[in-house]
Amino acid sequence: MEEKYMFGYENENEFKKLESALKKYNMLAFKKLYFEYYPKLKSGEFLGTLVSNENGVKNYEVKLPTDALFVKVHGEVKLHYRVSEGTNNITLVTLSPEEILREGHKSELVAYKGVMVSKEHEDKDKFKINLLNMINKNE
Repeated sequence: MEEKYMFGYENENEFKKLESALKKYNMLAFKKLYFEYYPKLKSGEFLGTLVSNENGVKNYEVKLPTDALFVKVHGEVKLHYRVSEGTNNITLVTLSPEEILREGHKSELVAYKGVMVSKEHEDKDKFKINLLNMINKNE
């Protein structure tokens, strides 16, 4: 009989907020997470890289698909989760980059040249996007 795992949350409220922002601003990553990664995790197929293994608790990170320019500006979109050996529980810890996802949940973010821009660091994000576009034109 196939072993099934149950999801739990380190902080369910926070995780659901991040998940909601991911759905709103990066539908591809959300679909991949919900329809491919979650079912695999529930069936016992642990995805991503093992970050640490302490006292029978394994911490994993899974990169989610996203736009290359977004990765360069804000960082990789990742699911962080924890598996406790001996139990059939997977603890969903967080989604990163947390800062832009939290901000996207609180208020509507604008896009600049197809990339979400933080309201708190708008000038910095626009500078990065323009710089990366100039570098790509010169290559």
